Amino acid sequence: MRQLSQAERQFLTTHRVARLATVDAQGQPFVVPICYVFDGTAVYSALDEKPKSVAPMQLKRVRNIIADPHVALVVDDYSEDWRALAYLQIRGQAVLVEPGSQEQRAAIPLLRAKYVQYQAMAIDQQPVLQITPEAISSWGAVFTARS
Repeated sequence: MRQLSQAERQFLTTHRVARLATVDAQGQPFVVPICYVFDGTAVYSALDEKPKSVAPMQLKRVRNIIADPHVALVVDDYSEDWRALAYLQIRGQAVLVEPGSQEQRAAIPLLRAKYVQYQAMAIDQQPVLQITPEAISSWGAVFTARS
């Protein structure tokens, strides 16, 4: 896998919402917006306390990742001025990182620093999703000066 360019890294770290695509055991796609952080190696997303109809481990995205860890993540900009359109897509493998693990303990402060809402949530008591990039693609004028 190629390294992220400086422009791609900045795009990924400064945006606040991504779309996570998973597939279930029958191959049916599922896409959901997520909050995330990028630590330079992997992308992390908390199983947080926003109102949900099921327990975190019963979320469709979690069940899908357990069934098939292949995922895609898209961060994008939309504008009516189509010259300003841009997206970054990461394809990779997702796993649940258990509470107390080194990766989870490192991800929690990053998530809390990026999203003030997480400071009052017990996200450290839940696994976090870890996405390890395997392929990266980007498009848009913001990426034309690759570094």
